[in-house]
Amino acid sequence: MPLSENTPVIVGVGQFVERVDNPGYVGLSFADLAAAAAREALADTQAGAAVAAQVQALGSIRTFEESGAMQVPFGRADKLPLAVARRLGIKPEVAILEKVGGQSPLALLADLGNRIATGAVSAALMFGSEAISTVRHLVAKGETRDWAESDDPDATGVEWIDKGRGFEGTLSAASIAHGIRAPVTAYALCENARRARLGLSRKAYADEMGKLFAPLTKVAAGNRYSAAAVKPMSAQEIATPGERNRMICDPYPLKLVSRDQVNQAAALVLMSIKAARAAGVPETRWIYLHGAALANERELLERPDIGAYPAANAAIAAALSQANVTADAIAAFDFYSCFPVPVFNAAIDGLGLAADDPRSLTVTGGLPYFGGAGNNYSTHALASMVEILRGKPGAKGLVGMNGGFQSKYGAAVLSTGPREWPGCLSAELQAELDAVPKAAMALAPQGNGRIGTYTVTFAKGVPEQAIVIGELDTGGRFVATTRDATTVAAMLERDPLGRPVVITTGEKANSFAFD
Repeated sequence: MPLSENTPVIVGVGQFVERVDNPGYVGLSFADLAAAAAREALADTQAGAAVAAQVQALGSIRTFEESGAMQVPFGRADKLPLAVARRLGIKPEVAILEKVGGQSPLALLADLGNRIATGAVSAALMFGSEAISTVRHLVAKGETRDWAESDDPDATGVEWIDKGRGFEGTLSAASIAHGIRAPVTAYALCENARRARLGLSRKAYADEMGKLFAPLTKVAAGNRYSAAAVKPMSAQEIATPGERNRMICDPYPLKLVSRDQVNQAAALVLMSIKAARAAGVPETRWIYLHGAALANERELLERPDIGAYPAANAAIAAALSQANVTADAIAAFDFYSCFPVPVFNAAIDGLGLAADDPRSLTVTGGLPYFGGAGNNYSTHALASMVEILRGKPGAKGLVGMNGGFQSKYGAAVLSTGPREWPGCLSAELQAELDAVPKAAMALAPQGNGRIGTYTVTFAKGVPEQAIVIGELDTGGRFVATTRDATTVAAMLERDPLGRPVVITTGEKANSFAFD
């Protein structure tokens, strides 16, 4: 049976990188980087001008600055999609700014795809960028730029859709009050909770993290879009703290942490089959979505097992089922790898893959080595996956996208093989996840308990604060923190998992001490 003429297909992909140490470096803005990747994506269709003329919808992934994660002193485009549209000479009917999170490329892809599938638009362009490396480089040199620009959608008749940041439910007031604010802190707590479940020593678990990420460095070293010159590293080099691999947050030294200092951009072009044919895009460029799912996790303190990631496992299983394929039959993978634990949960624990799977767990090289381009990393993964699948007609690829603090997960299965637009599964999946009871928190924890997970944060290599989550002997989960130097030192001296502690309720935050 022939496919609907409105079936969306990915017809073009583009990536762009600007390294501060490369000849010809000029220090492009967020909008300039995104436009560069978008031009690459349009050219990749092999019918660039004809495709650009049909683009009616634009979508942008939020930059870190738009997400509230940092402040850029040079100003910015107030509506990034429209700033890029001006640079490309495109006059869209609708422009979208997506929510925060590493899963947002799938959310935006699904939104634009649905618009094409329903006939609302015939072609769409999505993109994202980060210029954090340039910002830090110029500030360090004492240079300034003027990146401020403004667009008025009402003046041009463009429907402007800002979906909001979407932070709801990611971190509670209790988590924030106890110092769980930065991603590295939250992920460290998840990582150590997984180690506790597995019963591994610090050394044994560090070895496993190194083995998981060492293969990624080889892929990153061969990727021309990597944010920095990367050499393959051994598991020991990655996991062993040292002068050039300082501790950031227990159990993470620097080389296990996502690299946000990048100048990277990526873009995708989607069209209906009818529009792609009319524009003259060769069918050899077409990639179909075969399965997709999005799911949200509970807030960190509410999760029954802080070291697990049911939302990721559910989203991946749903996408594979929708695509009628098993993990064994997937030709290429990319798992969002800001830190080891989401990869462990999705690929190793969830799908039973091995760290050294010959298919590789990444097509880019991963966030610590290829580059952690903010919310936009998985647009790079999708672009790279498209290029790989074009060379393997009929094969399928899986991209896993993680957002927040293991808070949101998206999974997409792609292939050159024809497929009606499947849409993106979510509501039914979410209902099943939400039906699982929350962990019971002690309202005013006081007395004896045991540590279930923990982390120690570092400032310039010096231990600074300890955070613990555990269970009171009388029942109920607690979260507590301390900056007492003796207690913090004891956390590093001896493995604190399972150790007894005394909890004291505080006005703003609970504190703990060893019994």
